[in-house]
Amino acid sequence: MDLAFLHPLYEHPGPWASVYVDTSRHTEDTPHERHLTAVALARDLDRQGADEATCRAVRAALDELQHSSEPHGRALFARAGEVVLDPPLARPPMRDSAHWAPLPHTAPLLELAGEDPLCLVAYVDRRGADLELRSAMGREDAGSVTGRQWPVHRTSTVDWSERHFQLKVENTWEHNAAEVAQALAACQEETRADLLILVGDDRERRSVHERLPKQLQTLAVEAPHGTGSRLLDEDVERARGEHVRQRAERELERFLSAREPDGEGHAGAVEGVPALVEAAREHRIDELLIRPDGPDAHREVWIGEDPDQLAVRRTDLKILGEQHSWLARADDALIRSAVATGAPALSVSPAPDREAPVGGLGALLRWT
Repeated sequence: MDLAFLHPLYEHPGPWASVYVDTSRHTEDTPHERHLTAVALARDLDRQGADEATCRAVRAALDELQHSSEPHGRALFARAGEVVLDPPLARPPMRDSAHWAPLPHTAPLLELAGEDPLCLVAYVDRRGADLELRSAMGREDAGSVTGRQWPVHRTSTVDWSERHFQLKVENTWEHNAAEVAQALAACQEETRADLLILVGDDRERRSVHERLPKQLQTLAVEAPHGTGSRLLDEDVERARGEHVRQRAERELERFLSAREPDGEGHAGAVEGVPALVEAAREHRIDELLIRPDGPDAHREVWIGEDPDQLAVRRTDLKILGEQHSWLARADDALIRSAVATGAPALSVSPAPDREAPVGGLGALLRWT
């Protein structure tokens, strides 16, 4: 997950209110229920010590969602009476929650808002393709590709006199597949789509797949639907989920390989809070891996005003010259450091045969 959109959260000091709310349920009582949720979450922040102005700002922002038709949910981050960031969620939170802490509680975003692949779907037939963009927020028409329209159908005869016509049909199919592949490549470059889904009969979608640029062939999957079919939301969600799962598995395998020391005893990955704190202070984190159920995720560390001011012990910060320090969750502190240095973060599941990263926190390093 690219964390650049979180920059506004680290341009101001805390403490911060962090709220996650589910908007996936819709009934005739929804506006009233959401109003009660807004009141309850604002009270929860008040009990945790949030200032009155911030509680009011959060409640007002939540009240504005009373009639929202957002399919999943929203996160709110507020301080000093102002909501600074309110990203939509790609999936509903397990429960509505509110946190008041020195740092914004951004770790849940890795699962709730992160890894939401933008899908470019191509409905392919022999004449061209219709394109659409699909995301957790809905669908959008992305244009169409019209290739040669004649001849596109074979004849049923096997007479030798038809061979020339059959060859023209083959040439038309190949020409149109190449045009669709070229259009898909251009659309992907413009939209930065993470996943291409090819829909149509076996031959047509395979022909397009083979003609995609090599770097896009690994992003493309084929959906077993006939010409004219339209993907249901659950079809797209299944493809998106599989894409996310496979990417997380690849990154975890890369992490497992990198943590093994080389011939000089240097490792390209670290795990555990002390090692990660040291890597963050030295700006060495290249990619942060967080296992949400890991015990170290909510372990507390000491932080200073700047992203690279963090330590396991408070005395370590004083040695570094930091006069002011606060306790913060390790995952949130490490995400702040990753944002500052431009490193991405990824939510991963445990390795099948071992608990990794150990404690639930790990990182690939920029240099060993």
